[in-house]
Amino acid sequence: MKIILSFLLAMGIIVTHGDAFCFSKMFKPGEAKNGCMLDGVLYPFGEIPRTEECLTCSCSQHEMHCCSLYHTPVDYDKETCKVIFNKKKCDYDVLPKDPSKPCSRYSRVG
Repeated sequence: MKIILSFLLAMGIIVTHGDAFCFSKMFKPGEAKNGCMLDGVLYPFGEIPRTEECLTCSCSQHEMHCCSLYHTPVDYDKETCKVIFNKKKCDYDVLPKDPSKPCSRYSRVG
């Protein structure tokens, strides 16, 4: 039973990280002397668990590699539901336009 739970936990982590969008920014020699610049903010070398823009990044003198911490909702009823980005949670909230009618189902992509 423990093996099955461990496998399901590992697969959940892999799927979560697999959906996120990622990008890399290469630096010219000497360009990243004091850290990595992203959206006007200088981040230190090493791992950055969460940026101001809800990304997780790795910063070196040669490259900055970042992935999103959130997944974008898709396949929801745009007539009855609205999507609002919650920067505190680094995630989108799918909310009903009319509070008496719930948003029943939707899916997310990275």
